[in-house]
Amino acid sequence: MISVENVTHRYGSRTALAGVTFRVSKGEIFGLLGPNGGGKSTLFRILSTMMLPSEGRTAIDGLDVDKAAAEVRRRIGVVFQSQSLDKQLTVAENLRSQGSLHGMSGSRLTARMEQVMERLGIADRRNDLVDSLSGGLRRRTEIAKGLLHSPRVLLMDEASTGLDPRARHELWTFVEELRTREGVTILLTTHLLDEAGRCDRLALLHEGRIVTEGSPSEMRARIGGDVVVLESADTATLGGNIEARFGVRPKVVDGTVRVEIANGHRFIADVFEAFPGTIDSVSLHKPTLEDLFIRETGAVFT
Repeated sequence: MISVENVTHRYGSRTALAGVTFRVSKGEIFGLLGPNGGGKSTLFRILSTMMLPSEGRTAIDGLDVDKAAAEVRRRIGVVFQSQSLDKQLTVAENLRSQGSLHGMSGSRLTARMEQVMERLGIADRRNDLVDSLSGGLRRRTEIAKGLLHSPRVLLMDEASTGLDPRARHELWTFVEELRTREGVTILLTTHLLDEAGRCDRLALLHEGRIVTEGSPSEMRARIGGDVVVLESADTATLGGNIEARFGVRPKVVDGTVRVEIANGHRFIADVFEAFPGTIDSVSLHKPTLEDLFIRETGAVFT
């Protein structure tokens, strides 16, 4: 349904995307996960027909995004990070205005408005000014706008930004229902690790490159075992000593020593015994997407 092939984009001398390639199947919820500045927004603008890449090809529903941009726009719904609603209009007035941009009118538009408002739980707020809505209700209205013309693909850029945990949970309930009930293919960008964990598949984007791709469970399983995080006054020395003594390759990141190892609780006892007085604190946890990011990039996820 979505194809990205060797896409590169430059802003002058700065490379924002470098040879990005991935595919999204019909009916998938696919996430682009990465820290701010990793290239997610640039790729989103390319897929939503707002800009052309310096190199490479993108296609949506079999259509070249560059050569058939007008038709692609008819087949995609877009939810931007920044709100596009008119706060001085009601929910219904915003939707009717959006429908007219897609050539919809009369009873067809009214029926579709009612359908998407019911589906997103905002039918009882149809006559409320957008300015009076909570952040979660505004986001639902944004999604309703994006779905009004029955797109096959929904693109969402940091859609849960600014929402509280409850509103984020409700948003994800609607996203999953869209895929299940209407068969909509969804591509979203996010920097939230818990949100990324709910996608069917992910591409982890860092400094304009995809460093790994797969389902959240597959990604976490690549680490295996446990993750032990140690704090010390001299992390470089501690890391080197651990490698020499235990034959593992720790990463020194953000003032900590991180070790991926099976039976982490046993390792903790062994490392305290081997290097008494050099460790200030220790924690143990099962692998997360953040751990995978650190493993693949050597950088902290921010």
